[in-house]
Amino acid sequence: MATSTLYVSDEYLLKNPDWHVAASPWKAGEILKMLRRNHLKPQSLCDIGCGAGEILYILQQYIDDRCVFQGYDVAPRAIEMAKKRENDRLHVALGDFHTDDHSTYDIILLIDVLQHIENCWSYLRDIHAQSAYKILQLPLDIAAFPVMSNKVIDYYTVAGHQHFFTKDVAFALLRHNGYEIVDWFYTLPPLDTTLWRAVRGNPLKIARKVIRVLKRSIQRFPGLLCYQIAPDLAVRLFGGWRLMVLIR
Repeated sequence: MATSTLYVSDEYLLKNPDWHVAASPWKAGEILKMLRRNHLKPQSLCDIGCGAGEILYILQQYIDDRCVFQGYDVAPRAIEMAKKRENDRLHVALGDFHTDDHSTYDIILLIDVLQHIENCWSYLRDIHAQSAYKILQLPLDIAAFPVMSNKVIDYYTVAGHQHFFTKDVAFALLRHNGYEIVDWFYTLPPLDTTLWRAVRGNPLKIARKVIRVLKRSIQRFPGLLCYQIAPDLAVRLFGGWRLMVLIR
């Protein structure tokens, strides 16, 4: 199936049944870290590609009570899930922010979204004036080991990535389209996002979770060791890291 229709059909839901809700606490935590590092206190925030809306729901609990939250997603099934999280200051809509919303916000979020947008260059230019700041998270798919093991094709077929980044490629893209890099840091997804309460009482699921965590811990150990000495080198060699960046 073409990636342009991946999200409006049920195919993406079948591959990602919770629409990444389990990873949302980690993502929201990294966004809050960026806000606090730069003393940002938004009064309006829009999440493009909000999915099930869990990131917005979590952020609402930690950001000023006067802040208004808006989410957009092109996936009908994701918005069905997100609607359950709506309240008087949190709203979501089915549609393309690029064409459907001409409002301005203090901050726009693009969390693991830019790699899915077919023409991300013009998209970034077109939304430039719609916020004072933007916070992006991008997967750094291009690294030595993932390329050598041919994992990059999985990022396309399973995750629907249409663009593949290193840190320097991402920075060049953002600067080329008129943005200033204000702050950035690497992020690393949790070893396993399945909650323990979701497997409690099921010995088989508990065993699978333990095995997953142990296996991934062993696989990550060389990269984490290298990261302590040379972070950029570790990211370029081993892969798995993402880039959180604040732009204006």
